[in-house]
Amino acid sequence: MSPEPESSTENKTLPKAPGLLRSSGVVGSMTMLSRVLGLVRDMVIARYFGAGAGADAFFVAFKIPNFLRRLFAEGAFSQAFVPVLSSYRERQSVSDVKHLVDAVAGTLGMILLAVTLLAVLGSPVLTAVFAPGFLDDQAKFSMASEMLRITFPYLLLISLTAFAGAILNSYDRFAVPAFTPVLLNLSMIAAAVFLTPIMAEPVMALAWGVFIAGALQLFFQLPFLMRLGLMPRPRIDYHHEGVQRILKLMAPALFGVSVSQINLLLDTVLASFLQTGSVSWLYYSDRLSELPLGVFGIAIATVILPSLSRKHAAASSDQFAATLDWAVRTVLLIGVPAALALALLAEPLIATLFHYGEVTNRDVLMSAQSLRAYSAGLLAFMLIKVLAPGFFAREDTRTPVKIGVIAMVANMVFNLALIVPLAHAGLALATSLSAWLNGFLLWRGLRREGAWSSQPGWPVFMLRLLLANAVLAGIILWLNGPVSEWLAMDGYRRALDMTVMVAAGVGGYFAALVLVGVRVRHFRQR
Repeated sequence: MSPEPESSTENKTLPKAPGLLRSSGVVGSMTMLSRVLGLVRDMVIARYFGAGAGADAFFVAFKIPNFLRRLFAEGAFSQAFVPVLSSYRERQSVSDVKHLVDAVAGTLGMILLAVTLLAVLGSPVLTAVFAPGFLDDQAKFSMASEMLRITFPYLLLISLTAFAGAILNSYDRFAVPAFTPVLLNLSMIAAAVFLTPIMAEPVMALAWGVFIAGALQLFFQLPFLMRLGLMPRPRIDYHHEGVQRILKLMAPALFGVSVSQINLLLDTVLASFLQTGSVSWLYYSDRLSELPLGVFGIAIATVILPSLSRKHAAASSDQFAATLDWAVRTVLLIGVPAALALALLAEPLIATLFHYGEVTNRDVLMSAQSLRAYSAGLLAFMLIKVLAPGFFAREDTRTPVKIGVIAMVANMVFNLALIVPLAHAGLALATSLSAWLNGFLLWRGLRREGAWSSQPGWPVFMLRLLLANAVLAGIILWLNGPVSEWLAMDGYRRALDMTVMVAAGVGGYFAALVLVGVRVRHFRQR
């Protein structure tokens, strides 16, 4: 006879899982802290290095392992590992869960170590692949290649961190993994401030900050795994049934969940052929668009994946559909006003956060162009994050990969069509357009398969959302001044005016929601 399911014994010691809204709030608040510090980090980088050749080289050296982190660790691996781990929790014993964790830790660690060694040895080749435009500038190319040797081990460290975080998320310990990225921002800020003066090439300090951050993030999570009794004892076991399932799910998931990241990387490749500063303009605007995406979109996706996986394992199709519907409504509630605000406040936001030191008026205007283009796709980026788990929770990775390939091809077509008339902003707009195509196809697939069905109340909800966003737009247009005034202000005045406008906009939006009948209880779900 098989052992008792792990969940039946675990419930005696673990508290009841919190509601989705509360869990999303925990993840969102921790992510907000991280994103705010991330903006501070970028302000420090802008002050020290501006948008010149050194900054372009670092952003490429950082983007390559960071892209692979999102692709493998937080993308394909997490989407494949969490459903398998949730299935083991529901159907297997505690000992089986521990054996799975050990086997995954050893197998994943060995693969990552091999990839890291190859990348460090072949950093010039990687730089040439991901930033071919740098080949015409030998100094920039050499600087990027050297920094990549320092930053690439971050992939090994942060992937193991994501592995630990996935375990904690599966056991409803969301706060610790959500807080962990704060350490990256603190490390890079400290490196820029304290290491830059003592480095022969000042921008190299940022690369060392990334490396140090990877180690800090991994060791920070280990004590919490020990408390759960799931501290891994790594062992290489490619034949473990759970490892085989994860590897099988990961292969197509590499495309299905990370298409937007691949598109952003393609933007960097093409931007490397444009005028100096284009990579940095895209980076600064991407960072701002990722603030609402990370705080809300990724937070909701993080919370619903374990929940969806457990509901699928328990064959609860109605609750599965209701959870997806809840996620989509919650994303719309936050994503629509966030996209609207980024579009209307592109220049003021860039000026407030980055118009210091080496960043010029032209840099602000150029970054604002790509920010406005990214804002057009922000809602789609967020919807992709919450729709993709509807497939991965059911261990269906083939459908998202087909959709992902279609979106990638479309993105390249959009890139070629828009890069000439719109330069770097065309690349950002192409990414947004392909994201909408991706999101639509995911939604249509879930509808066809019966995994998601709209719950009652959508027409009323959409009307309320429209009215609240009209109020938000009116407040912004009333309070916002000409771009020339924002560029002429000092940093303190810009920060003060932006704080007032953000507070008025947020307050007006949520007050309007309350007045039209939206209540917190409408979004509570266990």
